[in-house]
Amino acid sequence: MDTEAQPTERDRSSRPDGPEETSGTPGAEGRSRSALVPRVAGWLPGGWATLTLLLCLLFLLALNTFVARPFQIPSGSMEPGLRTGDRVLVNKMAYRFGAGPHRGDVVVFDGTGYFGEADYIKRVVGVGGDRVVCCDEEGRVRVNGRSVDESGFLFPGDSPSTVSFDVVVPDGRLFVLGDHRSGSRDSRDHLGSPGGGMIPVRDVIGRADWIVWPFDRATRLHRPDAYARVPAPGADAAHPVEGAHG
Repeated sequence: MDTEAQPTERDRSSRPDGPEETSGTPGAEGRSRSALVPRVAGWLPGGWATLTLLLCLLFLLALNTFVARPFQIPSGSMEPGLRTGDRVLVNKMAYRFGAGPHRGDVVVFDGTGYFGEADYIKRVVGVGGDRVVCCDEEGRVRVNGRSVDESGFLFPGDSPSTVSFDVVVPDGRLFVLGDHRSGSRDSRDHLGSPGGGMIPVRDVIGRADWIVWPFDRATRLHRPDAYARVPAPGADAAHPVEGAHG
């Protein structure tokens, strides 16, 4: 009698009728999540078109709140680079990660309590610790003892300033001027006001990086090289500037 074990075929009749359970399978829960967006679209008048429009508006709102926002130039105080009616894109992330405004940056700031109840756009001439003086023997602004050649962006025919000043910018503040000096109300006009005409860095909304309108003037705004050789703050704060007036 042959007693060797014979292989037996698996009894297929014992296989369960239902699907096997698999660990980690999302099942009905996953399907309900994937059906949420079509369900919302079905609730809205206009369906998918309305939902797409709402998502685009939410994206633009988040972009305007946290990343960038358009700003319309309200006056000629920044001519010739920025004209009345130009629209610039303000980079709101430029100073969010520790880096503060640099000399030469064009910034938009909230002037409430300092300049007036509005947003303003000016060029940063002095940062915290800088000594800013006008003018040297050649009529130029000096920062920390070094004269700055502003001819590359100053309005043609304007002098750097007809107002004499000699100030040290407090930490956390900025001394700002318009490029069209004869048509700009800026830090020079508020020297006797609270804060001495210097705006708090915390009130800076962002840096103007692009002209986006009109299209024929669209361009990136670069920081000029005029301030590149200005020494560190404090280098000239304790000594009078030769040739300075007032």
